[in-house]
Amino acid sequence: EVTAVITHPDNPGEEIWFRSVAALARKHGIPVFETETFKRADWFDKIAALNPDVMFSFMFRKMIHSDVLALAPKGAFNLHPSYLPKYRGRCPANWVLVNGESYSGLTLHRMVKSADAGAIVAQVKVPLTPADDVKDLYAKFAAVLPDFISDALRKIKSGAHTETPQNDAEATLYGGRKPADGSIDWADSAQKIHNLVRAVAHPYPGAFVDAGETGRLFIWKSEPPVESALKRTGVPGTILSLEPLSVECGEGILVPKILQWEQGPELPAQEFAWNYNLKPGESITVRSEAK
Repeated sequence: EVTAVITHPDNPGEEIWFRSVAALARKHGIPVFETETFKRADWFDKIAALNPDVMFSFMFRKMIHSDVLALAPKGAFNLHPSYLPKYRGRCPANWVLVNGESYSGLTLHRMVKSADAGAIVAQVKVPLTPADDVKDLYAKFAAVLPDFISDALRKIKSGAHTETPQNDAEATLYGGRKPADGSIDWADSAQKIHNLVRAVAHPYPGAFVDAGETGRLFIWKSEPPVESALKRTGVPGTILSLEPLSVECGEGILVPKILQWEQGPELPAQEFAWNYNLKPGESITVRSEAK
């Protein structure tokens, strides 16, 4: 029995790409409490009155006070979207792609005072391909999550689950990310830029290049970099070819697949090149009037 759901209010300013937890709970007659904050003084008595056996935190944005966690005799557990102890902290699904990892994972762990540091109850690895972006990763999470959680819940309910302490010596911790962190530096390698593009693609704010008065150029998708015979100019950010659209980087060549000038439409690379009259030898940020 799901006694109650505590969740963040749906924000119309966010890019909504998932169904509403609150709406789903209400559809099934489950009480819903919405909050942007989660202070002990506000929530201890309310949750105590619900008399919970167990608590789960799924992508909840706030730390939960240890007094509140103690209200569930069978335990309070958090689902973290990484293969702990790697990628503790904020935005693990983004950071794992920024860093070009070959896998991520889901970890269900006991909640303790330190973020993402509690003993592991269940884990599953999720492989990544060089072309996967952050939405692809979430889709892979969604595919394995129902069986993963159902199995863990069954064991927790019967008391048959195990809890394995994390090896803190192997832990890595990452902080939050801001939209400005999507800024592209063409002096970086093509691989590093590709990893950034896929890490902050939709539903995140995107990877971009500021071009002064010309505006902001977004790259929403790119191909995994490969060896190229194109002749380089020595100037990162230079267009080397239109078919396919290829941009020189500090190391290697990036092939963007979907681009957008701010306030303009998102376009496939060939359509973008034609619409904005791109030319080999020019900077990718040279902007002609759309045809």
